[in-house]
Amino acid sequence: MDFLNFLEFKITDVIDIFLVAVLLYYIYKLVKGTVAINIFIGIVIVWALWKLTELLQMKMISSMVGGFMNIGLIALIIVFQQEIRKFLLLIGSTNFARKRGFMRHFKFLKQDALSLETNVDAIIGACKNMGMSKTGAIIVIERSNSLDFVKSSGDKMSIEVTQPIIESIFFKNSPLHDGAAIVQDNYITATRVILPVSNERNIPLRFGLRHRAAVGITEKTDAICLVVSEETGLISYIKNGEFVLYKGLDDLTEKIKRDLA
Repeated sequence: MDFLNFLEFKITDVIDIFLVAVLLYYIYKLVKGTVAINIFIGIVIVWALWKLTELLQMKMISSMVGGFMNIGLIALIIVFQQEIRKFLLLIGSTNFARKRGFMRHFKFLKQDALSLETNVDAIIGACKNMGMSKTGAIIVIERSNSLDFVKSSGDKMSIEVTQPIIESIFFKNSPLHDGAAIVQDNYITATRVILPVSNERNIPLRFGLRHRAAVGITEKTDAICLVVSEETGLISYIKNGEFVLYKGLDDLTEKIKRDLA
C-alpha cells in the first residue's frame, strides 16, 4: 500500500513538473525578444528573494517582499496586458482544438498529413516584385492563433498561394488590393481584411497605417506579417509586435520558414 502511494505521488509529481514546464515555455515564448523579458526576470529574482527570506526566517524583510508581491499582482496585469491577452488567445484559440493546431503545439508529434506547408518562396518572390514596383501590400500568415475574428471583416477566399495570385491581389487596380491578405497553411483564406491598428508610440513616424496594422495583429496574436511599403518599396517583417531585422531576402525566407516550422 505504501509502495502504491509512493508510486502515485511520483506520477502526479511528474505530471506537475511537465505542466509547469509547458506553462513556462509559453510564457517565455510570449515575452521572448521584448522588453517584457527583463521584467519577467526581475519578477523571478524578487520571488526567489522572497522564498529565501522565508526559508531563513527573516520575518521583517520577508513580510515586506511578500506584501510587494501581493500588491504587485495588479501592476503585473497592467504591465503584461498584451502578453496576457496573447496567452489567453493561445489557450482559447479555436485552432487549438484542430488537429493541425494541436500538433503544432507539440513538436514531437507528427503533424497532420493534410496540412500543407506554406509556400514562403512564392510569398517572398511576390513581395520582391511588388517592392520593385512600389505596390503596397500586407500579408498576414496565420500560425497557432485563429484569425477568424479579423477574417470576417474582409472577403473569404480559398486560393492556393502562388506568386502571380499574390501580385494580382495587391495590383493597384484590383478591387481586392485594399486591406490585408490572410494566409493559412498554403491557402489565401481572406482578402481586404481590416486589421487592428497598434497604438504603440515607439513606432517611427515614417511607417504608415499598413505597418501599424501589422504591429497590431502581431501584438494580439502569434501571426507573422510581411508589409511592402508603397512609398519606399521596402519589405518589413513583423513578429510579436516588433520589426525583425534581416540581411537579405534569402535570410528573410529562412527566418520565416523557421518561424513557421
